[in-house]
Amino acid sequence: MTCKAWTLAAGLALGAAGHACADIKLGYLDTLSGPTGGVGEATLTTFQLAVDRINAAGGVAGEPFALEVYDGKGKPDEVLVQFQKAIDDGVRHFLLANGSSLVAALVDALNKYNARNPGEEALLINYGASATELTEENCSFWHFRFTPHAGMAVNALTDYVVKQGFGKVYVIGQDYVWGRNVADAAVSQLAEKAPGIEIVGNELHPVNKVKDFTPYVQKIISAGADVVITGNWGQDMTLLVKSAADSGATMPFLTVFGGSIGTVAALGDAAVGQLYYVSEGNSNMEISAEQKALVDAYEARFPDYDYTYHRNVLALKMLKAAIETAGSADAIPVAKALEGMTFDDEFGPVEMRADDHQLLQNLYVNTVAKGLAYTADKTDLGWTLAEGGAVSKDRAALPTTCEMKRPE
Repeated sequence: MTCKAWTLAAGLALGAAGHACADIKLGYLDTLSGPTGGVGEATLTTFQLAVDRINAAGGVAGEPFALEVYDGKGKPDEVLVQFQKAIDDGVRHFLLANGSSLVAALVDALNKYNARNPGEEALLINYGASATELTEENCSFWHFRFTPHAGMAVNALTDYVVKQGFGKVYVIGQDYVWGRNVADAAVSQLAEKAPGIEIVGNELHPVNKVKDFTPYVQKIISAGADVVITGNWGQDMTLLVKSAADSGATMPFLTVFGGSIGTVAALGDAAVGQLYYVSEGNSNMEISAEQKALVDAYEARFPDYDYTYHRNVLALKMLKAAIETAGSADAIPVAKALEGMTFDDEFGPVEMRADDHQLLQNLYVNTVAKGLAYTADKTDLGWTLAEGGAVSKDRAALPTTCEMKRPE
């Protein structure tokens, strides 16, 4: 049972009956098994570190976060089963990202659950699912996204295409809502920014079912592409770029999720000058001593992973601030405190836009290089900011059509 009417009084969290509240439970529902289980394991480690550091520093007004872990198995129906288990366990703040179809299913479930259970509402922190409609036509008061949506991420990549003077672009992606979002954004944005650029291919493939991307890479080469844009993630990301390297393709691959675990290792030296991805920042940029200590602590504790998901740390910092500002852990006051919140992040100022609950932030196009302080996949290669790859928060932001329905 959750601690209702949770208030902060004299630094102590008290329930309606005057008893100390239980831990503030965070329900991690992401994929920990199957083809994309490795992505889930990597993102979970960042949350584990963030929770421990917040708790070690005094928690949330003296109360600790408790990270409860559930395996959604990469399936919408299983996510909903685990969601109900977590609700029964007292979780009211959820973490999910790896698959826009999963997040869409959970948002729909939250809308229905919260309408049926006034006073026991729950929130979703989305740290990676980037389908545009999640903060557009399907936006929800109960959903907050801490990563750029497809249009915003592709906006940074298409800016880079124009700056570098590429003339022929091949677009390839996964055949579901996210892949189609990326493809549509790339085609429309390039047509607007540089009508002379030619789209020489626009192809979708089955999700997590292609074992050999060589035929797709041969099409890219035959089309004479100067550059490739892809939203692939998980094994589809790794296998695509590996096939490109094995086939002798030399054109750059501009990606949204090329920083995922295993991708640099799959390419090896071929990643230099070929693999790019857009993110909220990288550890080889000029960072503070505090951030360096955080990265070092993460990599010492989780030696099999790289510090890639900075957004997860930011999300929990902002959730902590919202709970303390609201003086409550209940969903509605926390959501209202998050709406419009500004925060000074390591990589620049961020804002949780109230209109659609989409985080606005600087974006950076990164590329692979040698001789860097922080490396990727335990290779001698690492991520560095590409020349001309910085995109300001205002430039990265795109207008929204969300018509938010808020609780009475």
